[in-house]
Amino acid sequence: MQSNKSRDTAPEMAVRRALHAEGLRFRVVMRPIPALRRTADIVFTRQMVAVFIDGCFWHACPIHYRAPKSNVEYWALKIARNVDRDAETTRQLTAAGWTVLRYWSHESHIDVAGRIAATVHSISGPQ
Repeated sequence: MQSNKSRDTAPEMAVRRALHAEGLRFRVVMRPIPALRRTADIVFTRQMVAVFIDGCFWHACPIHYRAPKSNVEYWALKIARNVDRDAETTRQLTAAGWTVLRYWSHESHIDVAGRIAATVHSISGPQ
């Protein structure tokens, strides 16, 4: 599992490049709430928008997730914990006033960046 990247994955980088090209500036791999031990992939601090680009395997994508055939019990528990933690993170950030956006890594980076930009602009107004 050491070779699995937790940050700067290809989908994240593609979305970040598209957002940057639109003139948006943001923080990467940051805790939206410092006391909460969860990091968002992209954070717009002023607008309080936290973006997560979830991998299909690690976060149980309903389209692409396939359970491993070996060590089934371990992986089922691990993936279930990831999904529960994602939901809890979203609840806590939303309760603190953050807008939480979650996308799958298989989604088009252009579409994702467009939806993120629209959300950020709707909160802060056009730049």
